[in-house]
Amino acid sequence: MGNEEGIYDVLIIGAGPAGLTAGLYSARARLSTAIIETGRKGGQAATTEDVENYPGFPGGTTGPELMKLMTEQVEGFGVTFIKDRIEGLELGSQVKVAQGRNGEYKAKSLIVATGAKPRTLGLPGEGSLRGKGVSYCATCDGEIFTDLDVIVIGNGDAAVEEAIFLTRFADKVTIIVVHDEGVMDAAKYLQERAFANPKIDFVWNSVVDEIKGEGIVEAVTLKNLKTGNRWEIQTNGVFIFVGTVPQTDFCKGQIEMDDRGYIITDERMQTSEDGVYAAGDVTQKYLRQIVTACGDGATAAVAAEKFLEEEESFREQVLESDRPVVVGFWSPTDEESMGLLKSLEEVEAKRGTGIRTVAIDLYRNQRVARRFGVTKPPAVLVFVGGQLRESMHGSVGATDIIKALD
Repeated sequence: MGNEEGIYDVLIIGAGPAGLTAGLYSARARLSTAIIETGRKGGQAATTEDVENYPGFPGGTTGPELMKLMTEQVEGFGVTFIKDRIEGLELGSQVKVAQGRNGEYKAKSLIVATGAKPRTLGLPGEGSLRGKGVSYCATCDGEIFTDLDVIVIGNGDAAVEEAIFLTRFADKVTIIVVHDEGVMDAAKYLQERAFANPKIDFVWNSVVDEIKGEGIVEAVTLKNLKTGNRWEIQTNGVFIFVGTVPQTDFCKGQIEMDDRGYIITDERMQTSEDGVYAAGDVTQKYLRQIVTACGDGATAAVAAEKFLEEEESFREQVLESDRPVVVGFWSPTDEESMGLLKSLEEVEAKRGTGIRTVAIDLYRNQRVARRFGVTKPPAVLVFVGGQLRESMHGSVGATDIIKALD
């Protein structure tokens, strides 16, 4: 398809695992593709020291190395990388526009893959020891702490679930809870499981004041919220589970999101806007891992490719035709549709080269059908000069179609 007048076939916002995979699949499909990155290529995955659960690396690898390999693979297919921060979108027309600080970028389709950042606490030592004992993902890093002691900050569902998961590896897991003894925000069944686990201890009415260590986590300072007393305990790791923040501010008012700001998609990663997809941690999803982000990115790119093919085919066959066009929406599973196909053949035989007939499988081209109000087969649309002249639904004979053409 190619980049025409500065308009990319596919524009991807975000260069984490989801964005890089989307770029790989898009470029391999010979689509002009650009990835807009704000920070380092690889996103959060590039800050993870040890990655032991990505398929194909039995001895494990590091986040930076894995993201380096992904980036090199994507670059090898000719993807354009652009350094900018996107601050807004314009999605009302067939050309999508991403507005950045350094300019605006246009594309026929768009994939949002900006991820979600763990909500941080801003504790002294939290930033400098991130990836060196401070973690926000038990599934990613739990095995590193085998037979060691760890701290969990948070007491909601995610925090307690992750604490229970960590007991598979750690010798002891201590949950720091801001509430009175016995009071937690997690679901009751999770609380019961945590209380019954011999590896889990609790510190009540307390918060972590500081994370300490020389190049690696060694201890935390705790503060009792009722007495104000501070004390230090030794630990090998600190897991923080106080929520995540999707990076979707620039999408507000343009794409449907839930009340937390996560983008809502269907199984094809399609958003509420035609030709706009989302992939990775920026979406509503059950599991946020590198491997699931890659799967989302692949799905989004293939869906974008099919969208572009569908749009280009409809534009060339129907909207830009120099002859009147009769479009019949049919389905191989609908008996009436078979009669429609015969009617189209009859119309073409009677009108010859003066018209064009196009049969479209409704369920393979639902987007185009939806745009023109077609919800079930059979249906016939008549276009003249690229404009819809007539719309007929249900059983339509050749006589009805010819009358609409006259």
